Amino acid sequence: MTARETLLAEAAKRILITDGAFGTEIQNWKLSEADYAGDLGLTKDQKGNNDILALTKPAVPEAIHRAYFEAGADIAETNTFSANRISQADYAAEHLVREINVESARLARRLADEYQAKDGRPRFVAGAVGPTNKTLSLSPDVNDPGFREIDFDYLKGVYREQTDALIEGGADFILVETVFDTLNAKAAIMAALEAGEALGRDVPIMLSMTLTDLSGRNLSGHTVEAFWHAVRHARPVTIGLNCSFGAEQLRPHVRTLAGIADTLIMVYPNAGLPNELGEYDEMPATTAGLVGEWASAGHVNILGGCCGSTPAHIKAIAEGVRG
Repeated sequence: MTARETLLAEAAKRILITDGAFGTEIQNWKLSEADYAGDLGLTKDQKGNNDILALTKPAVPEAIHRAYFEAGADIAETNTFSANRISQADYAAEHLVREINVESARLARRLADEYQAKDGRPRFVAGAVGPTNKTLSLSPDVNDPGFREIDFDYLKGVYREQTDALIEGGADFILVETVFDTLNAKAAIMAALEAGEALGRDVPIMLSMTLTDLSGRNLSGHTVEAFWHAVRHARPVTIGLNCSFGAEQLRPHVRTLAGIADTLIMVYPNAGLPNELGEYDEMPATTAGLVGEWASAGHVNILGGCCGSTPAHIKAIAEGVRG
């Protein structure tokens, strides 16, 4: 069976589990700039360039993937949220985009296959594609509303470069996540569709929107209903929400999306809202209890965690929805 068919078959049996946060887990390693930079000879400070660890310190993302698989994850998201030409320009590492994505996907693929071989349960790799720090729908200049830093075709090319590399590395799906601008997402969708056409096979797309306010809209002004109708032509294997808020705040929007979408629903909220120090302190049992309500109500097919979530959160979620 194809990856799409296998995922649908597994989701018909049970609630599946995707992994949790990568950025906050990497921060726990307290890496130095030298750890990030390695011996690549880059000209800019690399501290905080999490994606480049696939090349300079792969033991870190490997340990995090392992921890999530041990916690019960069925899906590994590649550590490639900012592994695109636009975001890597901040680190003067644009020329490494293909290599970063290929190696990140290979790492996740190797571990997914290893854990599947242990117990026969299918494991999947979702090639994570972030929104970049540019927006197609809004002007960055308040004095010039019509100005755009980039255009659609340029962004599509940026996403195509990343998508091709993730597929080459072994990703099952392309996960377009943290969508704050629906037009950015449409550029990523087109890149994935064109990549599939070039290969002559289905490249399943996962889509995950992020809300910027409690009314349930993203930065480009779309409600969850509008977002679904704007992207459903892509036949995404999953549609859902991530980041922005904790499960408590996402509840009504998950229910709305579940009522209209004709595909799998995947939701991975933050571990609550950040405290005054910007840290997440919602306990795993609390998060698991909240998302477990969505599972009981039949609103979701895949659950996981975003900012602040840990392997302990994923373990609690997996145990909470077992059966």
